[in-house]
This record gives sequence, C-alpha cells and structure tokens, in this order.
Amino acid sequence: MKVLPARTANKTDVVMPVKITAETDLYQPVHDYLVAQGYTVRSEVRDCDIAAVKGDDLVVIELKRQLSLALVAQAIKRQELTEAVYLAIPRPPNRQKWNAQTKDVRRLLRRLELGLLLVSKRLVEIVFHPLPAERQKRKAKRRVVLEEIGNRSGDYNQGGSTRKKLVTAYRENAIQIAACLCALGPCSPAQLRKLGTGKKTLGILYRNVYGWFERQDRGLYALSTRGQNELNGYPELATLYQPTPGD
Repeated sequence: MKVLPARTANKTDVVMPVKITAETDLYQPVHDYLVAQGYTVRSEVRDCDIAAVKGDDLVVIELKRQLSLALVAQAIKRQELTEAVYLAIPRPPNRQKWNAQTKDVRRLLRRLELGLLLVSKRLVEIVFHPLPAERQKRKAKRRVVLEEIGNRSGDYNQGGSTRKKLVTAYRENAIQIAACLCALGPCSPAQLRKLGTGKKTLGILYRNVYGWFERQDRGLYALSTRGQNELNGYPELATLYQPTPGD
C-alpha cells in the first residue's frame, strides 16, 4: 500500500499556528501539499472531504477542527474505499500539551489504522501514516469515487463545505448542456452529444432534476428561465463549455 510521502516537522521548520475558524481553512494547505506530491486532487467527492489520486493510489482525507468520535467513525467508513485514510485537524498552538491530552486518542487512531495530519498555514505535518492491513474494500464504492474524480474537469468545490451546492460530475454535465442550449438555442440530444455532452445527455434532459430544461417539441429541448439564472452562478464552467464557432 502506498501512502503520502513522509513529511514531518523538524527543527528547521518555522510553524506559525493559524486560527482555524472553519473546516474549509484546512483545505487549501492540504490541497497544495497533495498537488506538490503529484496527486490529482478533488474535493467533496461522494462525501469524502478530499480525494486524491496518483496512478492507482487513492488517498482520502477528512477535515475537522478537532478530533472527535464522529470524525473517527466517518474515517472508518472511508476505509471501505481505500487503506490510505487520513484525518486532518489544525496544528495546536501548544504541541506538548496537545501530545499529553491526545495520547490515548492517537493510540486508538493507530490501532484503527488511520493516518493523522496537523495543518497550519505553512506546513502539513504527517503525525503518522495508516498502517498497511488486509482489509476488504467494496470495489463498487471505490470505482464510483474514481469515476467521479475522472468525470470532473476541475476542482470547483472547497473541501469541508456544508450547506452549499456541490459541483458533482452530474451537475457539471448538466451545466455543459445548459451552456450549449444558452448559446445555440433549442437542440436535440443528438446535436448536444455531437458537442461533447456525453451519453447521459438524454437522461439529464428527460429527468430535468434541477428544472433547467424545457421540452419544446418531440426530441427538442431548450434552456428554462431557471436554467439561465442558475447557469450564471457557474461562470467558470459556463465559459469552459461555451460552444466555439463551427461546432
């Protein structure tokens, strides 16, 4: 099993503890660290705060402001996907005191074969890695996470976000279809597929989960007023999927 490259604090590291007011504050340092190690990083993938892929290796990281039983339970559930599951929490201002207070908790995490990261503004410190173990993964669930990562064109969420509409692969596909209809007017599913909207085009139009589309005639769909308004909320993706002249 491959895990994150070893990187721990040493005497030459100047660590400036940063006040963490939200789980999202942990996201960028961890994201940047993983990218620097050659991982493809996506946030909020099938309930995983951060999922990172390099080759066949899948690493999952859960972000929280502090260690808790709920966080541990959440991480154990992620072990159905991969052996490389890490918890990421803010680096404490008083490390010696924290070490004393969390001695038993850290022993428990090791027994559960979970990794632990301490995050500050300037450093991601690996306290320990998850230990290798013979653990049965649910291959179908793992495949769903890998497919979700592969079907997203970029990272449009922020790890740790709650109560916020997430850009899933499905939503991104719907945005692509909406951008094409906005630019070209009513189109058939076949016309849209020629523009690269993919094999799920008809299903997305027919189910109309977000209320973005209107059926104009048999086999002909247009963008609804709601679709137009909500498309404006995704300017980066709307520009990305804007059809080019000659398409």
